[in-house]
Parts: sequence; C-alpha cells; structure tokens
Amino acid sequence: MTKIEKEKIADQIMNLLIQLTNDTEVSEPTEKPVEMLTVKECCDAIKGLSENTVRKLVAQNKVKFVRTGEGRRGKILINKADLISYFQK
Repeated sequence: MTKIEKEKIADQIMNLLIQLTNDTEVSEPTEKPVEMLTVKECCDAIKGLSENTVRKLVAQNKVKFVRTGEGRRGKILINKADLISYFQK
C-alpha cells in the first residue's frame, strides 16, 4: 500500500468520524434489558411451578440460564422471557 493510498483511507476515516460526531440525533436502545430470575423467583413468576421443575428444565437445557460462581454450588439465573415463552408453547 502506497503512502497516497494510506492518506486517502485516513481522510475517509476522518470524514466518517466528523459525520458521526456532528450527528445530534441520539437513538434509544430498542431492546429490552435481559431480566434474569433465581430458581425461587421463577416459582413466584409462574404460579404452580416448583423449584424442582425449574431445576429439571435447566438440567435439560430447555430454558436459557447462567450459573454464577463455580461448580454445582453456583447460583442458577434463568432468562425470564425464555421461561415465560417456554410455558406459552
């Protein structure tokens, strides 16, 4: 790549940066924040659901979840939207 090509690319980048900084329009995030629930909170969110059932759904990977901490003792957090959509099927 020649020096002239590099300068041309640098100029294009600078022009794009200037355009971005001149934009006064601020867009709001369109996605809702992800809400995560503990096993007990899942039971409160869906009446009649037991902690054992929630743990089975997690073990079978039927709902999205993350485990905080290490090993089996880590707290399980379940995606609320995924849990609700699972029971609406």
